[in-house]
Amino acid sequence: MSSSNITPHEIAEVKAVVDAAIEELHTQLREVNRQIWSNPELAYQEHHAHDTICNFLEAQEFQVTRHAYGLETAFEARSSGGSEDGVLVNFNAEYDALPEIGHACGHNLIATSSIAAFVALSTVLKKFDIPGRTQLLGTPAEENGGGKVKLIENGAYKGVDISLMAHGGPSLMGDGIAGVLFNARKQIHVEFTGKNAHAGGNPWEGINALDALVAAYSNIAVLRQQILPEERIHCAFLETPKVANVIPSHTKAYWQVRSPTLAGLNKLTVRVRNCIDAAALATGCQVKMNEDSLYTDIKLNDTLCERYQAHMGRYDRSVIKSIDKVMTASSDIGNVSYVVPTLHSMFTIHAPEGAYPHHPSFAAAAGTDVAHEEALLVGKALALTGWDMLANADLLQQAKQQWQKEINNDSPHDQQTFSRI
Repeated sequence: MSSSNITPHEIAEVKAVVDAAIEELHTQLREVNRQIWSNPELAYQEHHAHDTICNFLEAQEFQVTRHAYGLETAFEARSSGGSEDGVLVNFNAEYDALPEIGHACGHNLIATSSIAAFVALSTVLKKFDIPGRTQLLGTPAEENGGGKVKLIENGAYKGVDISLMAHGGPSLMGDGIAGVLFNARKQIHVEFTGKNAHAGGNPWEGINALDALVAAYSNIAVLRQQILPEERIHCAFLETPKVANVIPSHTKAYWQVRSPTLAGLNKLTVRVRNCIDAAALATGCQVKMNEDSLYTDIKLNDTLCERYQAHMGRYDRSVIKSIDKVMTASSDIGNVSYVVPTLHSMFTIHAPEGAYPHHPSFAAAAGTDVAHEEALLVGKALALTGWDMLANADLLQQAKQQWQKEINNDSPHDQQTFSRI
């Protein structure tokens, strides 16, 4: 096969191999999906999912590194074609769940589609003896903990040319969207320290840490009137008093701050910090703030979006290439898109009307056979997109040039902020 141009006959031949590879493992892939969905695990606790996927991959004779890159529940699988060199295509498998509502974000389906894509593209490389490499990363803790951020820091994406994955969503998206914009996000952990006193006997001797927390919450609630429609600020109280007759000396909470761009996030975070500082000043409390868990916005790649859209069309799916509207959720795949050209597509899981991510109804839909079949189809399209990047040097170069242009559009301040994660 040609290394620079792909004829319709050739892509049809590759598609047939992709389809056959996934069909051959259909029963095993369904069981992997079922095991992950039936045993939801929280961030960095995904031991069952980790072992289930690794066992499956080792049974297919893939080279697997368990507990990879310093993370107990991360893994890496690798495969190569005609040589150990060449383009490296990465697929990301998420498998963490949400507290109490399980796989209400459908990460079992993300894992399924990426596993299927990795297996299929690996099969193509070996069958046609094409130079190139594939990598499947198990990426824990997307919901809360930034697993991909830590994997970046620990070198997991070093040498990767293209990164691919797909996320399930509600049916209102039609057949799906190749390129979606996410908010950048970070967390601000806050502790207020005051002074205890008897609330009835001598309250004037106290410094009320609960008042500081409530004042900060109120300040930020007022701030919400003056932020962009796509921006979000939300809060959880972690430590508050359990009795009413003591002026509390300590409270703890954290805020999540979201904005469509990293530059916007930096500006909004300053305003949020000012609201918190003002509450401390007004009440006389000391305040300690710590920022972490930076999820960047995502850099869309037009070439990857177009190729994924085209390949989904081969399976009778009409996918929108990209949309300008920002999805106000956030993901650590955005961080990956700052270090390598990345595709993070959305596909429908045909959930019932009114079922949205992070709701129990979506968790139920994510476990169905219908959702599984759609994830396998998406895995085929991801494999073919990876094939494009391996077999067509011009397309790969185009994708990389587009990515570099997007990165160069960031200000030096934004790049410095990202470099600290």
